[in-house]
Amino acid sequence: MLADTAVITIEAGNGGNGLVSFHREKYVAAGGPDGGDGGNGGSVILSADDKMSTLADFRYKRKYKAQNGGDGKAARGSGKNGADLTVFVPVGTIVKDAVTGKILADIKKPDQKFVVAKGGSGGWGNSHFATAVRQIPRFAKGGTEGEKREIVLELKLLADVGLVGFPNVGKSTLLSVTSDAKPKIANYHFTTLEPNLGVVDLGVGNSFVIADIPGIIEGAHEGIGLGHEFLRHVERTRLLLHVVDASGIEGRNPIEDFDSINREIELYNPTLAKKDQIVVANKTDIITDEKLYNDFCEEIERRGYKLFKISAATKAGVSELMMYVSSILDSIPVPVLYDENEDEETVITFEEEAPFTIRRDNEVYVVEGEWLKRLINSTNFEDNESLQYFQNALRKKGVIRELIEKGAGEGDLIRIYELEFEYIE
Repeated sequence: MLADTAVITIEAGNGGNGLVSFHREKYVAAGGPDGGDGGNGGSVILSADDKMSTLADFRYKRKYKAQNGGDGKAARGSGKNGADLTVFVPVGTIVKDAVTGKILADIKKPDQKFVVAKGGSGGWGNSHFATAVRQIPRFAKGGTEGEKREIVLELKLLADVGLVGFPNVGKSTLLSVTSDAKPKIANYHFTTLEPNLGVVDLGVGNSFVIADIPGIIEGAHEGIGLGHEFLRHVERTRLLLHVVDASGIEGRNPIEDFDSINREIELYNPTLAKKDQIVVANKTDIITDEKLYNDFCEEIERRGYKLFKISAATKAGVSELMMYVSSILDSIPVPVLYDENEDEETVITFEEEAPFTIRRDNEVYVVEGEWLKRLINSTNFEDNESLQYFQNALRKKGVIRELIEKGAGEGDLIRIYELEFEYIE
């Protein structure tokens, strides 16, 4: 199967900041802290859409960001939560981390959802930090950042549209002029030995996958040639374009060819014979037998089939055919895509990152960790109580203990992002 890929950046919303605020009311001399909490940031959610069959839409938009949470308000008012962002992907999409290559999710079923980036948490307002000892906290917590990562979407394409017909009727040529596929084309029988797939891209939100099903011959339903292999691909399409050589240049009868192919499909699986078919009379630029051609067209229309007269070689009528196919695909049910014989992808979960790291940079001990960024942003270093809260947090998380274990002593420089200070025992 052809693999369709896209690389996109997704970013969850940041949590809103908590507010430093104090109650103000007439005749109330000293109101207590009443700063509200920030709202949570929105998450980015991937959702499987069984109407999509390609990743072509991601060519036009590569960055997706959810809404930030609102900041806290006075009178213990909470900030508004940011709205989640749902990004729709086709069923069968594998989601990988672009940096590590690890698989994050295997989206197999319609409407299956996966939170690919979680929104940040809202920060606490100063009302949370009031204690019997600390009655007037002049600090609040900042909201945490939403997750951000570059991901790879990978889809094993299953064709929406299958091109069927006898060998050498022009299926490969039609595929090559309508899609990004580059099939081998030559004027002899059985050129195509395996299905070629391509994406027909007609603009934003308007694309589908088309497959050149190798020439089906008589006895294909019994496995003659590669019959079963070829016919299996027909099962997985929503619509068939039955391509017929209407030129008469090889002395074949187009009606007999048409009936022969349909007979092989029905003998293999009667359900397949009920699939929607559009008949494509190809090679109309080199008609050698006008009566044979006209009889064929009249017979096809009499049977109730939609008929398109084209020349894949000159592209005459091809655009009209593709636009019509696109217009009717949404109304045709999507076949079940899961194949029990296919190997299932393994979902790999990431190990939880260490809360912080400490390294030496010349004479400086450098401490790093995402939560430390948030702690610094929520600390008012000009307020003694806020500074004390910062120091207690370092002790509780084990930063001070590990600094000592790594040899930090009195007067050594410690750097936590933009903050630099001396270690005091």
